[in-house]
Amino acid sequence: MPFASGPLDPSAVFRDHAPYVWRALRRLGVPEADVEDVCQEVFLVVLRRHGDFEGRSSLRTWIYGIALRVASDYRRSARVRREVLTDEVPEERQSAPQHDVVALRESARALDGLLDALDDGKREVFVLYEIEQLTLAQVADAVGCPLQTAYSRLLSARKIVEEGALRWRSR
Repeated sequence: MPFASGPLDPSAVFRDHAPYVWRALRRLGVPEADVEDVCQEVFLVVLRRHGDFEGRSSLRTWIYGIALRVASDYRRSARVRREVLTDEVPEERQSAPQHDVVALRESARALDGLLDALDDGKREVFVLYEIEQLTLAQVADAVGCPLQTAYSRLLSARKIVEEGALRWRSR
């Protein structure tokens, strides 16, 4: 599906890559309430810049690089900076919640908290390698750093996440 050599099929690109981009944005710190808008922004950039895709990396890696920049811009935006962050998430009202659903939500919140403890560079590498399961070479290409730097960031991120997970489990 490299479209540098042929016409772009926007629906195919979106259909094939939107779930991946949505998950990546969510794990890169974009709140669930805003992830659809930010995901749409990623694909608008893909449409505008499709002529820049040279095929040196996979299409997925190229799109992820765009998602990284859009998520980073989102996190630095004035709208986000004005938000008041709290340590506790307000409880949602639920009628007779099932234990599995509650446990899954708690785990997702814990993962988000663990990822929030990472700086952007470590978070990007960790999400791509551990969650999206790209190779470390693909990760380095997507984030634009040398392979050794990606490896170093991954090791550091793993240590921070493991320590945070131990603290979370001990509660």
